[in-house]
Amino acid sequence: MAFTHHQGPKPSAAQCNNKLNAAGDALYVIGGKWRLRIIIALAEGHKRFNDIQRALRGISARVLSNELKELEINGFVVRKVYTDFPVSIEYELTPYSDTLAPVIESLIEWGEMHRRQIRRMDKPEEMQATALAAIL
Repeated sequence: MAFTHHQGPKPSAAQCNNKLNAAGDALYVIGGKWRLRIIIALAEGHKRFNDIQRALRGISARVLSNELKELEINGFVVRKVYTDFPVSIEYELTPYSDTLAPVIESLIEWGEMHRRQIRRMDKPEEMQATALAAIL
């Protein structure tokens, strides 16, 4: 049963609960402000903590540390410690994180479309304001 908007047969209560639970599980793992952004930053080659933090303007060290731990627990990130002097720590995506590629791509496409939509919605108001200013 695909996600639809009032088309086709109405799902049963069990089907609805299964979808809600699956969506809840997905949002728990990748939801929030930072997790997908961290995954994208790692995919772009940022591996060290400070590099990731610089790539994600606005994230605190504490939040980044907690989010990396959660991503590690859920199997998306592996933490590698190199015991050379000085000790260095790098974070890498696991092969399991590749399963998020279609999700991330879809979210990026939707976000770009949404941004264009919002900008189109703003333009008529701006044009009305310009027209009103010209009249007044």
